[in-house]
Amino acid sequence: MKITNYELYQVPPRWLFLKIETDEGIKGWGEPVIEGRAHTVKAAVEELMEYLMGKDPLRIEDHWNMLYRSGFYRGGPILMSALAGIDQALWDIKGKYYNAPVYQLLGGACRDSIKVYSWIGGDRPSDVGEAAKEAVSTGFHAIKMNGTEEMHYIDSYDKVDAAVERVQAVREAVGNGVGIGIDFHGRVHKPMAKVLAKELEPFRPMFIEEPVLAENNEALREITRHTHIPIATGERMYSRWDFKPLLESGHADIIQPDLSHAGGITEVKKIASMAEAYDVAMAPHCPLGPIALASCLQVDATAHNAFIQEQSLGIHYNKENDLLDYIKDRSVFDYKDGFVQIPQGPGLGIEIDEEYVKERAEEGHNWRNPVWRHQDNSIAEW
Repeated sequence: MKITNYELYQVPPRWLFLKIETDEGIKGWGEPVIEGRAHTVKAAVEELMEYLMGKDPLRIEDHWNMLYRSGFYRGGPILMSALAGIDQALWDIKGKYYNAPVYQLLGGACRDSIKVYSWIGGDRPSDVGEAAKEAVSTGFHAIKMNGTEEMHYIDSYDKVDAAVERVQAVREAVGNGVGIGIDFHGRVHKPMAKVLAKELEPFRPMFIEEPVLAENNEALREITRHTHIPIATGERMYSRWDFKPLLESGHADIIQPDLSHAGGITEVKKIASMAEAYDVAMAPHCPLGPIALASCLQVDATAHNAFIQEQSLGIHYNKENDLLDYIKDRSVFDYKDGFVQIPQGPGLGIEIDEEYVKERAEEGHNWRNPVWRHQDNSIAEW
């Protein structure tokens, strides 16, 4: 079997899909994208795919190493996201070739389903108490919310109090049995992250996410001294080499590699195993489309330390299209009692509606994240 062709589809709301074709008629799908930089990742995929034309798609480990190691410059969000989508598509082909879900080719499942959480609120969260109650009423046992708006290095306690009040409203709305993930989104700098972590402790969050940006991971050492809340991070880390110092430091409790950013199925499976050796849990990042989610679930099935999965159904970014729009059998992502079953179909376990993908790619998108500024007009972290 040989790779004969590929196509890329930039589809709303902010996704990029890759289809790889073979001479035996088997097609694989991947989702290589950086939110807000889809066109740039598309160009990187085109460059990398030149190396794979005419090659056997089943040699995934060799292809991964060739695409990663043969470039003098390696790593980073663009190259690793391009590699991630290619890797997903190759695994999809391999599973279809052997008529087995990807997780079976990774050693088999250690679980049948995994807990999922629902996003509530938006970039500037408000009225989250009612949104949380609605999510729980539909069967979710865990939710995630943005914790705060923009914050300066040192900011007012008015903003701290507002964040605390929102979390309190959610806890009061859903009770003590529902997990609450609080995403700092890298918007908060170390001085205020310490304050917020301390103030939020009474509401027993499931975790606080990205209390500081990954480029400032050394600050986690001090933040962990101020709170018992589990610390989650990793969505802006792109390889096992990025995660290595974080795991060695012992200051993260949950890692959140993204299957469309951190080198795909091949790499995240290795990152998960590294984390397990440090007794660190995994909750893959996935505010993306159905191919990314299906890839996450294949790894979740085989990773003992995976405990919950992010998914984008109804997330505030999904305006023109939502998670289920691009797949033929929507039941594969049915959420029941707060869990989703691991897909059992061959490959990634989903069937892409190719005609609809092509139709929506005609419209495409040019999604960009907001540019925020502080009151003094300096740039704020979004």
